Amino acid sequence: MKKVLILTAGFGDGHNTAARNLSEAIETTAPGTRVEVIDLFERCYGALNTVAKEAYLGLVQYAPAVWGSLYWLLDKSTWVERQCGRLSRVQGALANLLDECQPDCVVTTYPVYNQAIDSLFRDHARPFRLVTVVTDSITINSAWLQGHSDAYCVANEATATALKLRGISPSVVKPVGFPVSPLFAQPRSAELDAPTSGGLCKLLYLINTGKRKKALKTIRRLLEMPDTQITVVVGRHPKFRARLIEEFSKVGDRLHVLGWTNQMPQLLMTHHLLISKAGGATVQEAIAARCPMIINQVIPGQEGGNARLVQDSGLGALAEKSKDVVRWVERAFLHKARLWRRWRENLAIASKPDAALQIAQMVLAECDRGENGHEVETIRPALLSRPCVVIPRSRENPRPLLCDFHMHSTYSDGRLSISELVDFYGARGFDCICVTDHLADPQRLIGRLGRLAHLTLRDHQLGEYFAALEREKRRAWNRYKMLVMGGLEINKDGLTPKSSAHLLGIGLESPLNPRQDLPEIIAHIHAQGGLAVASHPHIMKSEWGKDTLYLWENLDTFIPLLDAWEVANRNNVFNPVSSRRLPYLASSDFHKPKHIYSWKTILYCEKEPEAIKACIRENERVAITLYRDSQPLIPVLGHQTSPEGVRVAVSDLLVATPNRSSRE
Repeated sequence: MKKVLILTAGFGDGHNTAARNLSEAIETTAPGTRVEVIDLFERCYGALNTVAKEAYLGLVQYAPAVWGSLYWLLDKSTWVERQCGRLSRVQGALANLLDECQPDCVVTTYPVYNQAIDSLFRDHARPFRLVTVVTDSITINSAWLQGHSDAYCVANEATATALKLRGISPSVVKPVGFPVSPLFAQPRSAELDAPTSGGLCKLLYLINTGKRKKALKTIRRLLEMPDTQITVVVGRHPKFRARLIEEFSKVGDRLHVLGWTNQMPQLLMTHHLLISKAGGATVQEAIAARCPMIINQVIPGQEGGNARLVQDSGLGALAEKSKDVVRWVERAFLHKARLWRRWRENLAIASKPDAALQIAQMVLAECDRGENGHEVETIRPALLSRPCVVIPRSRENPRPLLCDFHMHSTYSDGRLSISELVDFYGARGFDCICVTDHLADPQRLIGRLGRLAHLTLRDHQLGEYFAALEREKRRAWNRYKMLVMGGLEINKDGLTPKSSAHLLGIGLESPLNPRQDLPEIIAHIHAQGGLAVASHPHIMKSEWGKDTLYLWENLDTFIPLLDAWEVANRNNVFNPVSSRRLPYLASSDFHKPKHIYSWKTILYCEKEPEAIKACIRENERVAITLYRDSQPLIPVLGHQTSPEGVRVAVSDLLVATPNRSSRE
């Protein structure tokens, strides 16, 4: 089995984007390959790394000139090269990781790692191949070159020329493209035509956090143009999204405002123009989608090359003032969209939507080239580890399945995206999870407020939500052999605890209508073959919200209808549920990484969705466990756990057997 290790860092979106997309492409190309994507800076420095990332984002958004000066200073000096050898924590963690993984090929999407690898193998040969994916275009910081690599994958010929001029051998520079999502390489149902007279001009506007006032002015001016429809993406900024919706409520369907979305490939391929800053990943995705781009901001430094690429290659225009953005939009569609058509023709030449798949094939070929039968040399001292036991698979009886059926993603009020949840739980050896984002009843006041504050799913997001779940189901199984179920948490919040209920729908394939009464919703859950579970149905200690006691106060009505009741949620144990001997399960109610340390469900059944649901309904082979592990509380971008079983820390594992009245 080939083993690939991808090293990334969270300073800018391009590094992580390239790492994720390449990992997906490798798994698509060679499903049996073991791929791990690791951010060692996050793993080693934790909160300090978070502060550093926030400082970086603050500089590029609010003091771009300062960042530009710092960028060029680092490019011209040898300070980075000298400091890389002093990052002892990263270097030690890297040595440990290489020793543990023994990869055939290491891929870096962040420049510092190459220098760290050089330092580790200064006195002996590397037992693996090293591929560098350069995420910048044309203006390449010298940090990318301060280490030796077997191959440099770059986005285009102009960047390849820049590397060669900096002294990199032409034989190792590969202008294969930027690894955008493999979704861009899928066949399109129809090509986007130029808007004819009277047709809609569809604009996609990505708003940068530091330029909101400018964005408002630009949107007002664009809406003054006839036959213009704008889709605005504001990211994880619900207050600004609410403000846009309120301010432009009278324009109807000419303006669509989205929050965070994972539908960027589809959006880029269905809009005529993109308006955005010159971020590396954004520019490359626009090129892959053949969507002409109007750049409205350039961060000095790495984004300068991206802007040059768009301008010099005739792929769009630079317009940093609002009035200039509008002028370029008007100009693009004059004379039967002559300029827009020219941009599209140039994009067809520059576009490499299958770059991730091409790089994946290159990496796999490097794995074959690097196979020499030698094990990775141990280059670190032995590390103390917590005692653990492996629960083996049994051929006669199903092994216990570690499950969590209640968690929230960024689609409602969670901290991690669905893909990050999959990687976070998959890295810990879980067998089955269910994502259950909030869906509130908008007929209730608290439900309306939750939707306005972007704390729950909205109707227009439901299709996207279930499509994202479907993609992640396949990826979770291919990468971790972990089942992912679709779900929802229906919020029926009243003004008192006894009028409030939260209901989990587990194993759903399509949306529910939260406006219906609870018995009707439960009937629709069962019609989909799903489970209806009472969420935190009794008094609990929580820093958020109030108790949800409606289901418990109406036991006679809901005992015949519900499949199970949460007997434990987060750190709360509901002894009354146990004393009534109701069918039960335990869940983390996961919102952020530290919530992994909470109650979970263990099932004794086959690892198959219908078997899992039947086991919960029968509730005869169900136990709960207070989960602990020794892994860092960071969402990883990819990991492969041992196929032999689940790793559990003995000192921290507490298993409760079915139908006990005392679980504390």
